[in-house]
Amino acid sequence: MRACFGVKTQQLISRVFRHPVHPSAAVGWRLAQSRLLSAGESKPRPSMLKHLTFKIKATGPITVAEYMREVLTNPVTGYYVRNNMLGPDGDFITSPEISQIFGELLGVWILSEWMGAGRPKHLQLVELGPGKGSLASDILGVFSQLKSVLGGCSVSLHLVEVSPALSAVQAQTLTGSSSVESSSEDDPVFRRGETSAGLPVFWYRCLEDVPAGFSVFIAHEFFDALPIHTFQRTPKGWREVLVDIDPEKQNRLRFVVSPSPTPASSALIQPEERRSHVEVCADGGVIVQQISRRIVEDGGAALIADYGHDGTKTDTFRGFKGHRLHDVLSSPGSADLTADVDFSFLRTMAGGSVACLGPVTQKMFLKNMGIDARMEVLLRNCSDGPTRMQLIRSYDMLVNPEKMGERFLFFSLLHHSRLARPQPTEGMKLEDKRPAPLPVGGFTEISFS
Repeated sequence: MRACFGVKTQQLISRVFRHPVHPSAAVGWRLAQSRLLSAGESKPRPSMLKHLTFKIKATGPITVAEYMREVLTNPVTGYYVRNNMLGPDGDFITSPEISQIFGELLGVWILSEWMGAGRPKHLQLVELGPGKGSLASDILGVFSQLKSVLGGCSVSLHLVEVSPALSAVQAQTLTGSSSVESSSEDDPVFRRGETSAGLPVFWYRCLEDVPAGFSVFIAHEFFDALPIHTFQRTPKGWREVLVDIDPEKQNRLRFVVSPSPTPASSALIQPEERRSHVEVCADGGVIVQQISRRIVEDGGAALIADYGHDGTKTDTFRGFKGHRLHDVLSSPGSADLTADVDFSFLRTMAGGSVACLGPVTQKMFLKNMGIDARMEVLLRNCSDGPTRMQLIRSYDMLVNPEKMGERFLFFSLLHHSRLARPQPTEGMKLEDKRPAPLPVGGFTEISFS
């Protein structure tokens, strides 16, 4: 069965690889070195600072999580809500904008997991924080090319997005002018449309609104923007780091340490924690638990790709503005805020209800998925010099350890049945001839034999 799966996956990849890739400008990536701030947002937003100052004066110092949530997703002045920060004209560029190959390989991964689950009749592709819609578009392109593999499977796309500006960009990318916004604020689907191939697309503000059903969840550069709580070990025990008004500097904020335990410091620190400074993304833990529950109840899988660590780093909370590190408390709302994803925490929050694979580096994941084979085909069929150089640069950006190759990690959640051996047949058992569990693409090297 393992060899059979390898051949099937190879066939999927080879069928996709026969199609050309559209050149994509390898102009950067969403890392510390490439977070850009658009010229139109170079001025500070006093309204956000004023809003935060009033809040702190009324209720006292706020948590870092509340600070991030207000700065990034406040419905009126939030950084993500007000801006289209993606692409060459925005603040940063992600892997799908660097190369179409990235989305193609994720599309193959989704199909291989759908096949490994027994080819359910319905497949929901759920993307959290879908950016410009480029990744979803490339994945659906693979689905279109492999329509015969999907057979009669009913496919639908479900996007979880908090930014009205980005949802409009996604709609244009995926559905052209066919999408419509809901007329009711109570409708969990705030926008809906249809791709040119007739696949339905739905937009939601939160994961809970996505309907039940066999789903593959994709979260690419999503968890790093979720609010984090930060904690400091002190002689008196763990204390939470808070944001307060600086009494010595006008219109400035500062970090302070809570003099006593907070609900978060009492509940979120793991007993075995050995670090002196810890960042915990409670929202990320809740989302992983929601995804895990859905996988257990309805089947499916999840693939999380982000820059992060496996429980080793300490202080990673930072801002980026104009190619450079930016003080996270300066001019709130004018710069992006982010923190590395702690995959060990996500694994803990998933618990034993699902199987967790990874994290593995982006270089390893893409190479296991066959990116080298894809590049060989493209370069062999490309005679244009500039296009060849562009393909090579894009490939280097994705897999070079000094660029994205080892800074981004891939992590997966799977139903336990996906990795289990089939039950033995009744009767005398002379030897174990049950097939081995099917390998998981990306986390296991694909066999081409």
